[in-house]
Amino acid sequence: MLSRLSRPKAVAVCAAPVVALLATAVLAPLPFAVAQPGMTADVLGENKGRPVITITGAPTRGTTGQLRMTTIAATGPDADVRLGNVLDGWFRTDQAVMPVDAVYPSGESTEEIEQYNAEQMRKSQDAATDAALSYLDEDPDRVRVKLELADVGGPSAGLLFSLGIIDKLDGDGSGGDLTGGRTIAGTGTINAQGAVGPVGGVALKTQAAKRDGATVFLVPKAECADAQAELPKGLRLIPVTTLESTVESLRALEKGGSVPSC
Repeated sequence: MLSRLSRPKAVAVCAAPVVALLATAVLAPLPFAVAQPGMTADVLGENKGRPVITITGAPTRGTTGQLRMTTIAATGPDADVRLGNVLDGWFRTDQAVMPVDAVYPSGESTEEIEQYNAEQMRKSQDAATDAALSYLDEDPDRVRVKLELADVGGPSAGLLFSLGIIDKLDGDGSGGDLTGGRTIAGTGTINAQGAVGPVGGVALKTQAAKRDGATVFLVPKAECADAQAELPKGLRLIPVTTLESTVESLRALEKGGSVPSC
């Protein structure tokens, strides 16, 4: 036999599962990663006391200005991300919340992911060197380039590595610096033929660039809209598609010529 519950009791009975679910959602780890602006490094300078670019077999030049590669810092694949972290990240412009599978390969351990990112960095460095030496018509059997950047993985510094090599060997091609003395930041993959590819996380990388003094940001053209979404005031975007066109844009920037914009 069923008895009728009073309204307060009925509400209490119905609310109990909801409260339990909410408590579980608040306390349980969620499959998300929270990212924020990461470190930047000047590829023309030193990182942790060691030069980022070392060239032998050809004369190099002194440089002024900076070419800063940019990163994002994300919680690890095994991080304990809770509902509060997710909600906080959604309402902040200096953080981004992403499914963890969009940041890290699924089913792999932290160690495997670190090994993968290190391998991607190595391949990126090789491609960046090939692209730069090819652009300058330098013989890769005579000119040797060593790239060293501690604690950074992935391929997204490729474009900046290539530009750094060119600046150290040839500058702007007419005796000046490729940077024009500016602090220029950017991101983008590169292949041996000099094609620049998208990388993701550009809205956070622009914030890292501005924080560390950049006035110009080189962004893969396909990611212009993402870069504009949270663009810091005073940071100029230059869309890029190839190494050659990027160098042309930097030369035009210094000489007051026509420079592409997003």
